Amino acid sequence: MNRELRYEQDRVNLVMGTISKEIGKLETETARRKGEVIQIRRHFWDEVKVNTDTFDDYLETIIGLRQEAQALSVSEGSHRHASQRLKVLQRMKESPYFGRIDFTESGESAPESFYIGISSLTDEDGEDFLVYDWRAPVSSVYYDCQPGPAEYSTPGGAVHGQLDGKWQYLIRDGVLQSMFDTSLTIGDEILQEVLGKQSDKQMHSIVATIQQDQNRIIRHDHGRLLIVHGAAGSGKTSAALQRIAYLLYKYRDQLNADQIILFSPNTMFSSYVSNVLPELGEENMQQVTFQDYLEHRLGDEFDVETSYGQLESVLSMGDADAKSLRVQSIRFKSAVRFIEVIKSYSESLESSGMRFRDVTFRGRPIITAEQMAERFYSLDPALRVHNRLDKLKEWLLGELKNLQKAEWKKPWVQDEIELLSEDAYHKAHRYLAGKRGYTKEAVADYEMEPEALARLVVHQKMKPHRRKIREYQFVDYKAMYGQLFEEPSQIGRWTNGETPVEWGAICRMTTDVLKAGRLFHEDATPYLFLKELILGFQSNSSIRHVVIDEAQDYSPFQFEFLKRLFPSAKMTVLGDFNQAIYSHADGRTDFSALSGLYGPDQTEVVNLTRSYRSTRPIIEFTKKLIPHGENIIPFDRDGVWPSLEQVGDFEDLHSRIILKIHELRRQGHQSIAVICQSAAESLNAYRSLSGIDGLKLIKSGTGEYEQGTVVIPSYLSKGIEFDAVIIYNASRDVYGDESVRRLFYTACTRAMHILHLYSVGKTSPFLEEALQEGALQV
Repeated sequence: MNRELRYEQDRVNLVMGTISKEIGKLETETARRKGEVIQIRRHFWDEVKVNTDTFDDYLETIIGLRQEAQALSVSEGSHRHASQRLKVLQRMKESPYFGRIDFTESGESAPESFYIGISSLTDEDGEDFLVYDWRAPVSSVYYDCQPGPAEYSTPGGAVHGQLDGKWQYLIRDGVLQSMFDTSLTIGDEILQEVLGKQSDKQMHSIVATIQQDQNRIIRHDHGRLLIVHGAAGSGKTSAALQRIAYLLYKYRDQLNADQIILFSPNTMFSSYVSNVLPELGEENMQQVTFQDYLEHRLGDEFDVETSYGQLESVLSMGDADAKSLRVQSIRFKSAVRFIEVIKSYSESLESSGMRFRDVTFRGRPIITAEQMAERFYSLDPALRVHNRLDKLKEWLLGELKNLQKAEWKKPWVQDEIELLSEDAYHKAHRYLAGKRGYTKEAVADYEMEPEALARLVVHQKMKPHRRKIREYQFVDYKAMYGQLFEEPSQIGRWTNGETPVEWGAICRMTTDVLKAGRLFHEDATPYLFLKELILGFQSNSSIRHVVIDEAQDYSPFQFEFLKRLFPSAKMTVLGDFNQAIYSHADGRTDFSALSGLYGPDQTEVVNLTRSYRSTRPIIEFTKKLIPHGENIIPFDRDGVWPSLEQVGDFEDLHSRIILKIHELRRQGHQSIAVICQSAAESLNAYRSLSGIDGLKLIKSGTGEYEQGTVVIPSYLSKGIEFDAVIIYNASRDVYGDESVRRLFYTACTRAMHILHLYSVGKTSPFLEEALQEGALQV
């Protein structure tokens, strides 16, 4: 084995030398290319003679501009490609490859070794591959096949042969630290080593540890919808990001990172995964939260409640009746049947119910909402609503033009002219002279007519009104959405009479909130959906792939909206209904509600049941917290059992947590989280523990994930892992209601190595099974 290790280290040295030489060449090339780009930009206009005197001169100018722009584009592209390759090679210098297969192609007598890394690398002559990209066709053998007969697909057809061996390498800074024969299992040995380490600031790539199910996710390439339902810590997000890297590589001539969008649960999570795609050799895709999108579309109209605001509101409600009312509202407005309500309601607006806003000028209505409604419903009823709105818009612009003609003679116009500044007067003079055909040199010869100036003043005054009409701001969407709730009984027309028990109270609550200029989170998507149905959907056809993480937190209504928003996109959906913490989940345990989104023939579901994040004792404990937890398979990594301490009061609680954090730090744990149920509880805990050096409070607006010791609400910890987790107060008072069971499970599954729970008074009933079976030390 020593001889083999020496051979492999010599090969690593060879590859590292090749990488260093290529880096040196590229550093020179990128510097040269950058200089070229700067030079072209600096002298762009020196090379173009602008002449528009005759058509031929104009044509020559256009051709010259196009040639210079093309030269600039070529230089910028070359510089960009060289820079990207340089970044990849610099990452490869840290670890040039992680795997190897020995494959004998049919018809050949001896095996060939293929070394696999984050990008391809050839020798200096460019003839032989030293490293194959992990996304290359031959690399699929490494992930998919056991020793024995094997094959892989290429554009030229399937290649058959024999897989003779499969190895994994751990290389750091050019030093081969270990290598494993993985002929029988895929990655378990190295996975143990990788997951046994402390958590880094960014979530690092686990390319070297892909299991077959994960590889199935990565290389899935048919149908419109891929659903990945996986246990906490099963590698859902890692596999999805590697899937994106694979698609960008496979379809590099047709797909780029700008055509892919990831919906993250929050901006902190986006920061947490930000390093993954670059580490895999690709540019980062667009990352947004659904809340960002809602704010972008509705923030000017309403104070829009966030999903976390909604959850915090439900968690902190002391009044059981008020809480029940809000939960009923959330569940009804998030369900598929409410989509049908909005669709049916929007269709009913074709015959009645459209609401408009007066168009006012100088404090008086010039076109009333009643006039607009009368005009709208006088148009051909065969036209759809958005077509009639287009015609109404043109009519309004015509009416505004007629009004403009009537206004210029009125006294207020002369008052406005007298108040014009000297600068504004000269601007008007130049503008009107240009309209009359005067050249810049001859502007002084133009004698401005008072009538022309008066008309210009009125035209400018009406400019904001024209813009609002062109943007359909004369349509009163808020009134039309509110109309749904004005008469509680009317909605029965579209629900077969099926409404929540407290529907009347829900209607009053919704109406009051709308009048106050606010929008509940559960109303935001339906409101936007109605608006889009009225105007015609503003879809984005440039996006080719949508990835939705923590998808169990999205309602069926939101999925339907996203499908319409991105009509050309395929969708990858990742989630775990054991972590479905929002009220709209309503007891759902899987993504069956999505089966009708694209149809069963366009949908594939992959279930990941093996969890890698936590030690076996932690997983054995968390399995006891949820129904059907026995289906979760722990990765065989030893550790200490989770522990529980009951305390008498909060003063005792805080002193014990402080001692525990000091102990965990002495043990070398880098990331420690004190997880509370809500933001309110987190703030109280943070204030009481503020004596701890370097303690940070994570809020819903926190933009970047920072390693260290943090106090964090349970719902913000989703998707993130910590070396050690302290559950702040696992008492019956905080975690006693069945509605927060999944929230409690989510908090506990954040721990990689250490999980310690405190309880002020009686413990949560969720812990009973674990205590009885010895899965929780007291």
